[in-house]
Amino acid sequence: MSDHHTYGTRTHTAGELVRLVSDCLGLVFTERDSDYRGVYHRASSPNGRIEIQPNPIPGDDGEDGLYAPEHPEVQVLLLTTTPTTGPALQARLGSIEGLIHLSHETV
Repeated sequence: MSDHHTYGTRTHTAGELVRLVSDCLGLVFTERDSDYRGVYHRASSPNGRIEIQPNPIPGDDGEDGLYAPEHPEVQVLLLTTTPTTGPALQARLGSIEGLIHLSHETV
């Protein structure tokens, strides 16, 4: 079973959010490049992983699409995947100004 949360921001760039989350959680993010997702940042820990990426992603036709089309107003996404519900992680991320919790799914 995995617990997934999606957060978003309209006020921070991906780089700014990486810095804020790094400071808040003490994690080190690495930059990755994907044909599907574009440039994104990932941090892993024994408790799961956190990814930060722009909502606009490169499209095959040369036009950007949205990773989360249900939230077109969000410029940057933060995605968490943990093995169990992490209320402490959610509380710490909730303390970051401008970061909005968008969705939760347990699979």
